[in-house]
Amino acid sequence: MLDALGDGNVAALAGAFGGILLGLAARLGRFCTLGAIEDVVYGGSDLRLRMWVLAIGAAILGSFSLAGFGLVATEQSFYLSVQWSPLATIVGGLVFGYGMAMAGNCGYGAVARLGGGDLRSFVIVAVMGVAAYATLSGPFARVRLALFPQEGAAASPQGVAHLLGDLTGAPFWIIGAVIGAGLIVWSLSSAHLRSDRSAIFWSIVVALAVTTAWVSTTWISTTGFEATPVVSHTFAAPIGETILFFMTSTGQTLSFAIGSVAGVWVGAFIGSLIKGHFRWEACEDPRELRRQILGAAMMGAGAVIALGCSIGQGLSAFSLLAYSAPVAFLAIIVGAWLGLRHLVEGFNHTPKLFGRS
Repeated sequence: MLDALGDGNVAALAGAFGGILLGLAARLGRFCTLGAIEDVVYGGSDLRLRMWVLAIGAAILGSFSLAGFGLVATEQSFYLSVQWSPLATIVGGLVFGYGMAMAGNCGYGAVARLGGGDLRSFVIVAVMGVAAYATLSGPFARVRLALFPQEGAAASPQGVAHLLGDLTGAPFWIIGAVIGAGLIVWSLSSAHLRSDRSAIFWSIVVALAVTTAWVSTTWISTTGFEATPVVSHTFAAPIGETILFFMTSTGQTLSFAIGSVAGVWVGAFIGSLIKGHFRWEACEDPRELRRQILGAAMMGAGAVIALGCSIGQGLSAFSLLAYSAPVAFLAIIVGAWLGLRHLVEGFNHTPKLFGRS
């Protein structure tokens, strides 16, 4: 297959497969980062948050179990191979989370909404992608590097399971699988989630998208002819890469990231047709559009600083138990809570983080 299609094209197909699953999960399973936070803070429901934890647990269990068979090269992921910078993770996560609340969606959610005909999300996607690339390698890259110097290669894998494996002598993949199983048990301890088979199904689908990404890119990296990175889904710089590809495709090759972004759009489009929810929508309030543009720019910059968005750090990095994942995820939640507080209640009232005041 690699001989006939080329490494980049096969990687793009792998990304598209997982992206379609993620797009379907967003439209049919209501799998959403900001929605889960809103439900907990203002709706008094932790169902979608537990869906997220179930997806994380299943992705951890799947990734580390397959790593035990040599099918996932965990150490080659940049989440584990680059020296972790706690400050960049926290600051980037806070900026991303606040921007997510301002925009009304994360990058993944915006692409999924675009698949349902929401033209407002087109603006969010475009601004986020450009902002991510401007921060990664554009005019703001020097500012980013001055504030958050680029860390070099790590001396040891930057992951919890690998650290515990070194300390105890136990295989890291067994430790990771046990942690993943523990998160699954916790999430299913809720009778509400156990009774919702659809929620459980779509959580597993999301975990499958993440796990198959690690397996496919590991296979391409070890058997292919090009230096293909071992990656999974994330939606910040890949959106910028996709925009750049559509502008300069004759000078570029396809990649996992481009396939992933396109796959989410296709999956969301199919899901919206299945649900009968596809309809063209536009923004009629200039103030709302201004807020969404600002939020999208913050998400793009924040995700690059934190080395991942709510999917990149909150699922992909978490599936490998990277040090950065829980810190970034918590920072994103706090940033989103602050943003929601700003939008809904202003700063004169202080609600509880997980509940009504």
